[in-house]
Amino acid sequence: MTDGSVPTRILVVDDEESLRDLVGSALRFVGYEVSSVANGFDALRHLKDTSVDLVVLDVNLPDIDGFDVCRRMRRDGDATPVVFLTARTDLDDLRTGFGHGGDDYLTKPFSLEELGLRIEAVLRRSGREETPGSRLSRGSLVLDDQAHQVFVEGDEVELSPTEFRLLRFLLMNQGRVLSKRQIVDHVWEYDFDGNDTIVETYVSYLRRKLGDTDGSVIATVRGVGYVIRTERVSS
Repeated sequence: MTDGSVPTRILVVDDEESLRDLVGSALRFVGYEVSSVANGFDALRHLKDTSVDLVVLDVNLPDIDGFDVCRRMRRDGDATPVVFLTARTDLDDLRTGFGHGGDDYLTKPFSLEELGLRIEAVLRRSGREETPGSRLSRGSLVLDDQAHQVFVEGDEVELSPTEFRLLRFLLMNQGRVLSKRQIVDHVWEYDFDGNDTIVETYVSYLRRKLGDTDGSVIATVRGVGYVIRTERVSS
């Protein structure tokens, strides 16, 4: 994620296996190198043995809580940025987290898109990652992430926030076939329990707004999901 040669390394610490796997998969999709552990002591051991660029740290762990993990990291001189995941909303708890050296926090339930944006912001502030290019494109389709604008043939296309997140995720994974469940997990909140047919609805919205009447931009892979194919370069 930095210069194209060494991927940014992230440690995910959460005792809930499904959430740990979900967050890890989402971060790997966008190019991070991810390792994960299920409790605080394993996190501290991992950090002593392996260099990482950022820790995604759940507060409620089965042995020592995430605040204590962060406190021990800072006590040992480990300045690795920490993004807390917490179900707590009490301001005193949040003050405790930042007081122990946390860099940001996200309350549950959260969207994987927002987690990714917060990670990028913390890495930029810490100097551990260069600002990535803000434009994603495929032919005449251009998405400007920082300006939150989409253009087709130079004309701006108005998208809803969900449509924008969906298009961004598809463009970031050009050439990869994404299942409806992967798309739901990334674009909607991680504990969204609705039917994944919602993806079909939003793909239909996107195609109509982008003028993709034949599905040549957002292609359907029957029985699997959707993909934006990489462009063929003519010789």
